[in-house]
Amino acid sequence: MTAASIEDGDRPALEAIDLTATFVEDRRRLQVLRDVTFNLGRGEFVSIIGPSGSGKTTLLDILSGLLEPDSGSVLLDGVATTATGRLGRMAYMHQRDLLLPWRMAIDNAALGLEVQGMARSEARTVARKQFPAFGLQGFEERYPAQLSGGMRQRVAFLRTLLTGQPLLLLDEPFGALDAMTRATSQRWLQALLAEHPRTVLLVTHDVEEAIFLSDRILVLSERPGTIRFIEAIDEQRPRPRSFLTSPAFSTMRARLLAELGLVDEPAPI
Repeated sequence: MTAASIEDGDRPALEAIDLTATFVEDRRRLQVLRDVTFNLGRGEFVSIIGPSGSGKTTLLDILSGLLEPDSGSVLLDGVATTATGRLGRMAYMHQRDLLLPWRMAIDNAALGLEVQGMARSEARTVARKQFPAFGLQGFEERYPAQLSGGMRQRVAFLRTLLTGQPLLLLDEPFGALDAMTRATSQRWLQALLAEHPRTVLLVTHDVEEAIFLSDRILVLSERPGTIRFIEAIDEQRPRPRSFLTSPAFSTMRARLLAELGLVDEPAPI
């Protein structure tokens, strides 16, 4: 699978134009984002990395319609939208799986469909059909406390995909997992998106995860966050794990770490 091109005449699925956001903390105004501008082509996977406090989650909240920016615009399919006009137009998965502990896995997965008005029995039938593809067959009747961290994230991701939205916002979906489970989940996500293509915007602190999964990586500066660097990745998706040991991967990793201020000198281009 290759990234959708923004230069082929297609309208971007999402555009953020000069987004600026300010919070009030202890009666002081703190600018969190400043003039953030970027776009996502259809079918593209874009990651955002940056220091803690650089406004990554705030940016997703604005794009999803949970927050209104101080200034700037968000366009969906080329049309400017208000915050209320964006609510429900894209699927948003947070770092915590947010599964309801009193609902079994099948009912948690079906929740989004029920919210959209589908009868519970029908929603459960639709969700049940997807459990094998998500590696969850046999765990339909388990409660969240009976599932591993990776399985909980898969249930949450299934719930997200079943909303049917073509645009996904993912906020550190694997951040709470151990290294082995995170690597497995990354491979699983790649395979899943090859089977069910979506336009994805991922926030992550993991530079290697961003390189492995993305078509482009946006680097935010320290607060107030603004895009200071963009890394384009030409390698086709899904990528083999051997890509993680390739010279191209090492060069990109060094360059991105330098942009984040985590090494002294950038790698040669």
